[in-house]
Formats: sequence, structure tokens, C-alpha cells
Amino acid sequence: MRILSPRLLRRLSAPTAVAGAAVLVCGAVAWADPTTPGGAIPVCPTKALFGINCPGCGSTRMLYSLLHLDVPAALQYNAVGVAALVLSVWAYCAWTWGRLRGRKIRSWQHLRWAPATAMAVTALWFAVRIIPFAPFTSLRV
Repeated sequence: MRILSPRLLRRLSAPTAVAGAAVLVCGAVAWADPTTPGGAIPVCPTKALFGINCPGCGSTRMLYSLLHLDVPAALQYNAVGVAALVLSVWAYCAWTWGRLRGRKIRSWQHLRWAPATAMAVTALWFAVRIIPFAPFTSLRV
């Protein structure tokens, strides 16, 4: 009795490749330790060129903190990034489940308002992080 048919293996090849890439990225971030200044991961280009925090600033440190199960530190580095990571994992699981079932599974990213909401949250996060007075200065990393 065959457990995995060649057809199922083909359908799961893309999710497996994405999972493999995610494991490699997580391994690289864990190895590089972006919380230590002057490490292997370069400074954010936006921060280096313009001196401001982009919406993604702190994401590698956020991922490093999550890999070490330090959720409060991850939220401090990039709270919107944590939410985006949770939504991305949800979308990945729905995609993989759909590939297993052989049909598309609707998830949050298929909703009509999802792209506009993601752009609005990203723009708001960018604007709030560069406001030059308290309490917004605490959002800088």
C-alpha cells in the first residue's frame, strides 16, 4: 500500500520548498544573532540611508526573539511584524491544506478588503514609528 502517491508528492512540492526556505532563513537568523550590533546581518538600508525606521525595521530581531520564545521582546522589536508572521503562517497552512485536499482553500488573504487593510496598517505603522515625541519614540528600534 502506497501512502504518498506521485500526484500528492507533486502537489506538496511547492509547500515543501517554501517550508525548507523558511527553515533555512530561521537557521541563518538564529546563527547570525541580529540582536548583537556589528553582526553578520547588515543594517536596514532605510535606517542606514535616511535614519528612519521602515515598517520592517526590527523584523530580523523579532524573528530571532521568536525563535528563542521571547514573545515580549519580539513584540517590542516589531509588533506588526509578529501579526504579519501569524497571518502568513495561517495563509501557508491554508495553502498547504488546499494542496493536500486537491482544491483551493479560502483564507483571509482572499478577502476583498485584505490587500487594502494590509497596506493601510503598513502605512500607519510606518507613520507612527517616525513620530518624534513620546510615547511614539518607544516604538523605534
